[in-house]
Amino acid sequence: MTEFIIIFSTVSRREEAEKIAKSLIGKRLAACVNILDGMTSVYEWKNELCTENEVLMIIKSRKSLFEDIKNEILSLHTYELPEIISFPISEGLPAYLDWIEKNTI
Repeated sequence: MTEFIIIFSTVSRREEAEKIAKSLIGKRLAACVNILDGMTSVYEWKNELCTENEVLMIIKSRKSLFEDIKNEILSLHTYELPEIISFPISEGLPAYLDWIEKNTI
């Protein structure tokens, strides 16, 4: 049985998110990437409190493709330490999960 995941990754600009999304979709590593503008992130980096506008990517794919997705994001990402975190999809509309499966390698 295929296991599905959602991956979150943030970038600083919409253009970067679109570049990563198009690469993931083009290589059939992801079935869909939602791009959400207007997010504010507050975090500590190198002993400095940071508040930045970011863009969130929500990537839907198969668990078996995580390493390939991670490597693709790392090859295109501009951050020194990008967020790349995965969550299992425990339940979902069967037709939608079938669609993810059919649109990924």
